[in-house]
Amino acid sequence: MSVARHPRPPELEDVSLEEIMERYVARFSDRVPDWEAFEDAKIEGYKRAQHRFIGAGGSGKHSDPNAIPARAHTLSIMYVEPGQGNAPHTHEIEETFFVLKGRLDVFIEDEDGNRRETQLGPWECIACPPGVIHGYDNKSLEPVWFQVMLGRGEPEAMGYADDELYKQREAHLDEAHLDED
Repeated sequence: MSVARHPRPPELEDVSLEEIMERYVARFSDRVPDWEAFEDAKIEGYKRAQHRFIGAGGSGKHSDPNAIPARAHTLSIMYVEPGQGNAPHTHEIEETFFVLKGRLDVFIEDEDGNRRETQLGPWECIACPPGVIHGYDNKSLEPVWFQVMLGRGEPEAMGYADDELYKQREAHLDEAHLDED
């Protein structure tokens, strides 16, 4: 007989294994690519699709009925075509990019405009610390697929380094919350 050495969380105390398996398995075939998950994704050069697996990610959308409920982190798969990327931004928590397929140019920068870049290939990653401006570009000729993890179940929406995008962030969040209702 097996013995659980740690208690289940209260919401799972009397839940069957079948129900747990149903709720905590996410298949790619059930993911719906969200091409409008981020305010900057509407701008040429920043277009990308988020496939949510655990939680909402850093988009500010905290409700996705197909995603596994988030506890300690989020997990999404991003699809980025050549010539696309995302705007420089920060988070209040750590964000990790883990490349699955293709080549991804990642960068970190400071408020004085100093920037460091490197290219990641399959099975390589970067962990972006809280408050460090970062982002990515697909400068290759092929699409890139990579995993994004944020270190909190419901992180704040990204804080764009660009003032105009940051101002638009509030409207994006309001729109996301209207979609939840």
